[in-house]
Amino acid sequence: MAASQWSFTSAAGMSAALAAKKVSAVELAQAAIARIEKHDGKINAICVRDFERGLEAAKAADAALARGDKKPLLGVPMTVKESFNVAGLPTTWGYVQQKDFKAAEDSLPVTRVKTAGGVILGKTNVPVSLGDWQSYNDVYGVTNNPYDLGRTPGGSSGGSSAALAAGFGALSLGSDIGGSLRVPAFHCGVYAHKPTFDLCALRGHTPPPLPPLPFNRDLSVIGPMARSAADLGVLLDVMAGPDPLEAGTAYRLSLPASRHPEFKGFRVLVLDTHPLLPTSAAIKEAIAKLAANLESRGVSIARETPLLPDLAASSRLYMRMLLSFLAASFTPEVYAGAQAAAAQLPPSDMSLAAERLRGITLSHRDWVLADGGRTRLRAQWRDLFKKFDAVICPIMPTPAFPHDHLPDQEQRRIMIDGKPAPYVDQLVWPGIATLPGLPATAIPLGLDKDGLPLGAQIVGPWLEDHTPIRLASLIEREFGGFTPPPMFKD
Repeated sequence: MAASQWSFTSAAGMSAALAAKKVSAVELAQAAIARIEKHDGKINAICVRDFERGLEAAKAADAALARGDKKPLLGVPMTVKESFNVAGLPTTWGYVQQKDFKAAEDSLPVTRVKTAGGVILGKTNVPVSLGDWQSYNDVYGVTNNPYDLGRTPGGSSGGSSAALAAGFGALSLGSDIGGSLRVPAFHCGVYAHKPTFDLCALRGHTPPPLPPLPFNRDLSVIGPMARSAADLGVLLDVMAGPDPLEAGTAYRLSLPASRHPEFKGFRVLVLDTHPLLPTSAAIKEAIAKLAANLESRGVSIARETPLLPDLAASSRLYMRMLLSFLAASFTPEVYAGAQAAAAQLPPSDMSLAAERLRGITLSHRDWVLADGGRTRLRAQWRDLFKKFDAVICPIMPTPAFPHDHLPDQEQRRIMIDGKPAPYVDQLVWPGIATLPGLPATAIPLGLDKDGLPLGAQIVGPWLEDHTPIRLASLIEREFGGFTPPPMFKD
């Protein structure tokens, strides 16, 4: 069997082939391992290999299939982001000082995946502290984009997106607070879903050496990644649900079906511009083409509405709340420097960089006031989703950019149609769903003239995760989805 025979098959396709006895779980695992050994020297997506245990899990899956067992992921090869604890494997989050830390037990999401029959072959690379749209660190090195090795695969789930694009398994687990699921999916032409906030329990997705206890990471979620939109829903249902160590979370046990099973009836708001950051022509053109395609299938398309929250105001609020949370882990020296810089800011400075500085030193009183603003924002989105079923908008302003490891991210710049823009300001598009805690599905939209993936996100209503996932599946069925990277087709 050629190593590439199953490389780009969806998880659903693999499950069907396993049920029909066209392939075994061991053969699927061996095919994925062969591709990793052949190609990952150039990509560096799989930072921790777990092939021996993966093959044992595949053998167990074959035995379960022979008994007639039915599990949603039974025998499907996959990877998980390095930041998830897997018993016996390193969890570093890219910290050199934690390079020898090994998890004593599986994280809750990994336990659920294994219970569902998933075959885990390894862990995927991340940036330090999961804090970048690039995936590099001094423990495992740099992960490259399979479509252009000189560019980022995205981050912080960049190893997962690169692995999927290269055919290193059908599924992966990632996380997202500033686009860390959606951005790498976009940059590597695959699918990802940022779930409704607090839908998937996080226990064990924990920076070392902290104990794997239930906790509330404000704004942060974990979620599924795949090469096919329908696979997202299957993996999401495996991951979703309350932590048995927590109380009062029973509402998360079930999710409603999509508002519409087919295109007919969908009401979609399409956005391609943000008041605080330009969008490249390539992204606008891809979204315009998608909107035209949807209209041709009977989808109701609108391009503006008075119900849309103020994107500038909500982006500024997101910057403050995001950095207020992240700053809790800053060293005392870094925090003191930010305090001094924030104290020098004039009130008239409304730049996003200024809002991030203010966020680092936000008082508890001001955080509570900001949280009140978030509550009002959620109410605005609820009103919008009474008239619309989904919002389609950019994930980032440009396709994947060249590697840029300048230590101070505030000093980095990206080029948008030849003009520089602040690197960290790219947060505005991921933040559209992150701040109010809404579900958002990243979808590929083909390749640009340079062969780089294009894409968009579909934002859906609170707890109605299957609505944007279903729309993504319909788009994939009618207009295409994942396109394998030419240099790694074989």
